[in-house]
Amino acid sequence: MREKKILIIEDDEDIVNAMRIVLEAHGCQVSWAANGRLGLKMVKREKPHLIILDVMMESQTEGFHVAYTLRSNDPKSEYAPFKDIPILMVTGIHDTTPARFDDAVATEWLPVDEFIEKPIQPNQLLSLVNRMIG
Repeated sequence: MREKKILIIEDDEDIVNAMRIVLEAHGCQVSWAANGRLGLKMVKREKPHLIILDVMMESQTEGFHVAYTLRSNDPKSEYAPFKDIPILMVTGIHDTTPARFDDAVATEWLPVDEFIEKPIQPNQLLSLVNRMIG
């Protein structure tokens, strides 16, 4: 099996390190960006097989903006070559707001493939990663 490249865009270094340990133990190559701007630059440089993207970073909606940028329908977008990279959105939004995600509804209006809630369970993370990029 070829090594899977995963880019984590997340501002909480402890969460990144926890995911990194699990993913690297299962043969994945993990890179990290602490905010959306750096994450977008790294998508172009790293060309990951999967993006794990936090919702709330420097703003409460930064992850949404990154997802919309990556999935733009503009064929002239600098991110057009990366439009089909699967996105796993990480949310801890229930800790700070009464909002809840219904995966079936949310994936209809958000350009992401799957959601995972914090705190992240290692088995759930691995299951989603395997389902998304085998």
